Amino acid sequence: MNSSAPIGIFDSGVGGLTVMRKLIQIMPEENIVYFGDTARVPYGNKSKETVLRYTRQIIRFLETKQVKAIVIACNTASAYALHEVEKELPIPILGVIQPGAIAAVESSRNQRIGVIGTYATIASRAYESSIKKINPQIEVFNKACPLFVPFVEEGMLEDVLTDGIIVRYLEELRNSNIDTLMLGCTHYPLLRSSIEKFMGSGVTCVDPSEVTSLEVKKILQAKNLLNTQNQHPKYEFYVSDSAQKMVEFANMIMPFQIENVQTIQIESY
Repeated sequence: MNSSAPIGIFDSGVGGLTVMRKLIQIMPEENIVYFGDTARVPYGNKSKETVLRYTRQIIRFLETKQVKAIVIACNTASAYALHEVEKELPIPILGVIQPGAIAAVESSRNQRIGVIGTYATIASRAYESSIKKINPQIEVFNKACPLFVPFVEEGMLEDVLTDGIIVRYLEELRNSNIDTLMLGCTHYPLLRSSIEKFMGSGVTCVDPSEVTSLEVKKILQAKNLLNTQNQHPKYEFYVSDSAQKMVEFANMIMPFQIENVQTIQIESY
């Protein structure tokens, strides 16, 4: 494997760009291929079998780009598919759940952790399971917050309506004496400042994208696959539908403007 080969990242939609943004901050010399499955978003209401099929199709597409590692920047796919597909691949593949769980456990002082995510991520109890494997004494409080995703994608990051839905979803967690809150969806870090303001200074929000990116760097370093001499990294963006939405969202959150997003027929892979 060539160290100049790109890292592949995929999500059910555009939220995984928050993970790509963090990867760029931590490894600015790496080439990256991003795929957003915008034709079939959200994954949160799909069955495990369907999410696994989608994941395998996307992996086959990324393999055509000769990626050296894959990041599943989707909490639902991490919960439903990672365990199966990691046994099928010759390259490293990481999800966001295990690194996030480790960071949450290290952050918590009173052993009371809140987890927010989509219905599917919360129903899978993947974060809770990972947290309790690390420390069975920790008490986990789960809460599905499905409306956060469309609010983020509409650009309503700081809005009175967003503040209202944060209160509606998180008031119970705020009263549960948690000291750590897992942002268990790739969209949620974009609401971090508003969430932190509501939860108060006694609660630490954990963004899995940061710890996942650090883990990717650690793995590539161990395999001598870091691209350390690249002055002009190449970023490629692909979607299964609605390229313009990807452009608009990316240009809202990324540290650069993107113009070229290619639409592919992911079902053919």
